[in-house]
Amino acid sequence: MLFSDIIGHDDTKATLVRAVQTNHLAHALLFDGRTGSANLALALALATYVNCETRLNDPAQTDGCGQCASCIKTAKLVHPDLHMVYPVVNIKGKNNSEALLPEWRKFLANNPYRTLTDWLGATEGDNKQANISAEEARNILQRLSLKAYEGAYKLMLIWLPEHMNATAANALLKVLEEPPEQTLFLLVTNQPDKLLITILSRTQRVPVRNFTDTEVATYLRQMLNFDETKARRIAYLSDGDMAQALLLGQSKADELAGSSQHTWFADWMRACYRQDLTWLVKQADEFDKIPKERQKNLFDYSLRLCRDLFLWQQGAEQLLRLPDDELNFVRNFGKVLKPDLIERMVGDLNEAAYHLERNARAKMILLDLSLTFTRLIKR
Repeated sequence: MLFSDIIGHDDTKATLVRAVQTNHLAHALLFDGRTGSANLALALALATYVNCETRLNDPAQTDGCGQCASCIKTAKLVHPDLHMVYPVVNIKGKNNSEALLPEWRKFLANNPYRTLTDWLGATEGDNKQANISAEEARNILQRLSLKAYEGAYKLMLIWLPEHMNATAANALLKVLEEPPEQTLFLLVTNQPDKLLITILSRTQRVPVRNFTDTEVATYLRQMLNFDETKARRIAYLSDGDMAQALLLGQSKADELAGSSQHTWFADWMRACYRQDLTWLVKQADEFDKIPKERQKNLFDYSLRLCRDLFLWQQGAEQLLRLPDDELNFVRNFGKVLKPDLIERMVGDLNEAAYHLERNARAKMILLDLSLTFTRLIKR
């Protein structure tokens, strides 16, 4: 991955290049961007750039050459000085990043705009909750105790460090306080608020903005050969999320206006409105059987749609980025709910997501939420 492979973000690229050229690069960088942003792509491009052999001979160069041995190895994620850690689940005895390294390389071979749900699906681990364990932390310390093999820097890339357990986070904190010489930490996060404050204080934040509609459309035209109309439509619906744009791009044309998440949420709200307890109990049973990450995604979607309901009620429909069927649902359902009711629903959804994250029984969480919403709507 080179800086030139990333659409837009010229200001962020220039800042990183200038830091390297002036020898002011912090030993730990936190690439902070939401899901579907260029945070992982920028981290990989920086990893390529700092160890590029051509750059070491010509400090004025502003990108990796892509042709030297170091750049080629980094592009294939096989560079001996590039170490990577990411959330995993125990699958057939493979319970750490090193054991799943072949799958990880294949996962990023197509594009770096991926999500945790994609990763768990690629490793058949979507029925469990992924994390970065204490064993991973010990492996980090062991790998960084060695000198750089052939590059200028030893690189430790940690994808989604917010999934570290407490032991791993504390171990990382210790090595961040006293980093080995010529070691660069690249932390790529979607939720920095879940990281220890002490880790945040020891890293330099690199804010990564969302993609613009134009950037997403350009990427779709260049990489997937979409026509202008389709590329712009998908870019509008994805709202700067490149991962979502690529997912929509793989869908059939008649599926772009709808989604299984919207169908699930709409059916749920209609059942709550009808007070159909039999249907709600059945839905809770089915919800209990789906993978943990999909459960979280459904709650995330529910929260986003509640936000859209509130915006519509406040007369800000022009801010909504929704397909026709979802927009019609918002218009109709928004007439039933009052703003204070939406606020209460958002609070209950956040609390439900909190308990789901801590492994409470999904069936009981959803059923309790359904009964609460039924009472609220009836009132």
